[in-house]
Amino acid sequence: MFSTSIFILRRSLCVSYPSAFKHTLDYSRVPKIQELDLSEQFVRGGGPGGSAVNKNANCVVLTHLPTGTVVKCHISRSQDENRKLAREMLIEKLDETLNGEQSVAAQRRRLEEKKYKRNEYKKKKMAQLKIEWKKREGLV
Repeated sequence: MFSTSIFILRRSLCVSYPSAFKHTLDYSRVPKIQELDLSEQFVRGGGPGGSAVNKNANCVVLTHLPTGTVVKCHISRSQDENRKLAREMLIEKLDETLNGEQSVAAQRRRLEEKKYKRNEYKKKKMAQLKIEWKKREGLV
C-alpha cells in the first residue's frame, strides 16, 4: 500500500516557524500514532562529536508498521530527546503522505508563498512610487 521511505534529519537542520501560523493552520487531519504501531531501534550514530557519538547507540530508527515509513533521528546526543524528535518527525512524514495538500507542511508552504508575494508586491509598489516622486520633483 505505501512505499517504504526514510526521512533523516541531521543536527544542522532546525526550522522554526512564527507562532502566528498556529492560528491559521488546520491540525485536525494530523494522524495520531499508537505505540503498538511503532517499531523502535537504537543504532550507533555518526558524524561530528567523536567517540561520544560514535560509540553510543543514541540514534533512533522508528518504523511505522502499518505504512512501512521509516524515520531516523540523530539530532541530539541524548537518546530520550532523539526518541521524542523521531516521533514528531514520523507524525509530520505521515501527515504529508496521507493528507498531501491538506498537510500542515503544505499549509505552511502556502502561507509562506502568500507572504512572499505580498512583500514582493509592496516592494514593486514602493519602487514605482519612488520613481513617480523623482519625476515630480525633477530629480530624474
